[in-house]
Amino acid sequence: MSLDMGEINVIEMRMMDTRKYYPLTLASGFSIRSILYPFMLIKTRLQIQRGNSLYKGTFDAFLKIARREGVAGLYRGFWVSCLHLGPSMSYITSYEWTRHHLSEKAKITNTKVLSLPSGGVASVIGQTFSVPIDIVTQHLMLMGRKTESSKRVQEKLSSLQTLYIPEEARYSRVGAVKAIVEVVYRQGGIMGFYKGYVVSLLAFAPNSALWWFFYDIYSGGLTAISPEWIPRLALKVVAAPAGGISSALITHPLDVIRARIQVEGRPLKETIEILWAEEGIWMLTKGLSARLVQSVTFSFFIILGYETIKRWSLLDHYKDKVRW
Repeated sequence: MSLDMGEINVIEMRMMDTRKYYPLTLASGFSIRSILYPFMLIKTRLQIQRGNSLYKGTFDAFLKIARREGVAGLYRGFWVSCLHLGPSMSYITSYEWTRHHLSEKAKITNTKVLSLPSGGVASVIGQTFSVPIDIVTQHLMLMGRKTESSKRVQEKLSSLQTLYIPEEARYSRVGAVKAIVEVVYRQGGIMGFYKGYVVSLLAFAPNSALWWFFYDIYSGGLTAISPEWIPRLALKVVAAPAGGISSALITHPLDVIRARIQVEGRPLKETIEILWAEEGIWMLTKGLSARLVQSVTFSFFIILGYETIKRWSLLDHYKDKVRW
């Protein structure tokens, strides 16, 4: 089946049964987060550490955390991070709604043009709900997990913390979350949970817009040059990591600054000055390897789930127009 015979290459929200789509998307999001969370934790620790005081790189961090803190150490703060599933649902709904609105009202038909603003709008809405969760989760990531072999690491991690959390609360799952929330609120009120909000938007909105933009470019390019017998889904799961790499390379410096602001609470100018004093030009690549691993893996699994779920959720009269 070819495109001139009515094949649909991009599945829109109006073509799906949302009663299937949303529960499946929620389940997919949880599964992907479970797989990728260790890389998120590693990326945060690499971005917050001063120089190579804790870890030399992604692989070194993975081995040391797993050896000293166990598998549970790689998942410190995971259950709080799962609250991101709510913002994730608002993100994908905003993305699909914006595409539909621009297509119907503004009569824009070019998928690449639709993807850029849609990804940006979705990120703004998603980040508004995500930033408070990020702040709590990042502090949990820096607390680590108390074991006999991790005492020195705990001391170094504690030195990176800007919040005073009593030791009895620090290693309690519920107590640590409660203590972080109380301290952040006491120091800054509600706005304390939005430290770094502007720089988060500056980092994630362009990243989201560029991710969808590159994804559509690579997906369309691969579709155009590939034989008919290659499944469309296979092309999309190749295009997604390529899009993830492209967008991550462009926006990574802002992500480093965002993480520092949210953990340390310093102003933007002071944060940049400190990073420059510590790292020099290398501040632009701090934690980049972990982010690329996370981005490639995340992009692969998110599109595998996203495109598969869309096909499973298709209304009956569209099913013969979409190729797997």
